[in-house]
Amino acid sequence: MKKHAPAFERNHEPIREVLARELPATGTVLEIASGTGQHACAFASAFPDLTWQPTDPDPTSLASIAAWRDELALPNLLPPVRLDVTEMPWPVDAADVIMCINMIHIAPWEAALALFAGAGRLLAPGALLYLYGPYRFDGTTAPSNEDFDRSLRSRDPRWGVREVRELGAAAGEHGLVMRGVVAMPANNHSLLFRRV
Repeated sequence: MKKHAPAFERNHEPIREVLARELPATGTVLEIASGTGQHACAFASAFPDLTWQPTDPDPTSLASIAAWRDELALPNLLPPVRLDVTEMPWPVDAADVIMCINMIHIAPWEAALALFAGAGRLLAPGALLYLYGPYRFDGTTAPSNEDFDRSLRSRDPRWGVREVRELGAAAGEHGLVMRGVVAMPANNHSLLFRRV
């Protein structure tokens, strides 16, 4: 039942390095669109003083997360919860951090808007919303991301590599301000938003 994402092997350590600088010492991290569950397991292991709450809207992904969780038996990794960002209210009451890896580009724009709306409601002032993935900066991105964008849009015209400026504007409508951009391997970036 466990699924494997090839991108996990490439990106989890660089993401962990960013998180180590940005996460609070304690609290609950709500992971949106946890996918296979590999990131949740890796980061719950790396940050044992934080509680990790994985979520996903897809039943197959939820089963994979549960299988990874059962295998590792980490005390700070909670059972996965079904969460579709576009269905309000979310089935979680609070979070000290929200993170979302590789969702924005493989979902309709409405999902990004819903993510910001939910984060704006849940996060306390100063709390982190962490996004990771490929992005456009002032209309441009790496050639490999352009190819990826075409592939995504051929699968679903509502998908695609998003413009950072537009993400920042949408986040700002919900009290979230971009406080940092970190270049990552394979032409990806970490976007760091804080609730104001």
